[in-house]
Amino acid sequence: MIDDITTLLFLILLQAVLGFDNLLYISLESKRAPEKDRARVRQLGIGIAIGARIALLFVLVKLIGAVQAPLFSIDTAWIKGAFSVHALIVLAGGAFIMWTAVKEIWHMIGIDEHALERESTAPKSAGSVIAMIVVMNLVFSFDSILSAMALTETFWVMAAAIVASGVLMIAFANHVSAFLAKNRMYEVLGLFILLIVGVMLLGDGGHLAKLVLFGGEVHPMSKATFYFVIAVLVLTDIVQSRYQRKLRREALASKPSTDA
Repeated sequence: MIDDITTLLFLILLQAVLGFDNLLYISLESKRAPEKDRARVRQLGIGIAIGARIALLFVLVKLIGAVQAPLFSIDTAWIKGAFSVHALIVLAGGAFIMWTAVKEIWHMIGIDEHALERESTAPKSAGSVIAMIVVMNLVFSFDSILSAMALTETFWVMAAAIVASGVLMIAFANHVSAFLAKNRMYEVLGLFILLIVGVMLLGDGGHLAKLVLFGGEVHPMSKATFYFVIAVLVLTDIVQSRYQRKLRREALASKPSTDA
């Protein structure tokens, strides 16, 4: 029993750390819903995702061999690989996240016509945003559930860790969204973090499929490398923001006074 509780606490910590990118995606995706529904969308989306995660856990426990068994193979001069359900889900999730991040970044730097077109577009319905949050939550949770299965065979421990991490996400989702709303410049940082998450998922999916492109094997990005890149992005953003404020203060100080 003590071992189960120790494993449970470790899994909750692991889920919380790995859930950062998921929480960031939820905060950005919920902005597509009508403003009055955004808090409800986040809470309901995470709540439904908790149940879907437990269902996914049950399926993986029963069908782990089938999920990881190759569905089909490709062997050509420039691409080789054996694709399983697991690999296809991770690859599709990574591609979608990268597409979402690039699209949002492009809108940010697009010309005025693009900005006006985006502003005139009606927001997505709350139901469609909730559906996307649930689907992407499952994509993000796939590897963390497999990691939990490698640590313990006790179903209630894994299920309790999923519920606890989901409750933590519900507790922090509104705070993260409020922070991004008050500090719009950090949205760019968040989108680039999502872009790196997409790259990491593509690497993981390629590794699962034993993918070889143009003679080079696809390797997964290590978690240490991922967190190092994120730390560099955050530090760069902080230093740049402070340096810009310093330059503005110096410009104001050197501006000649108009007083008589």
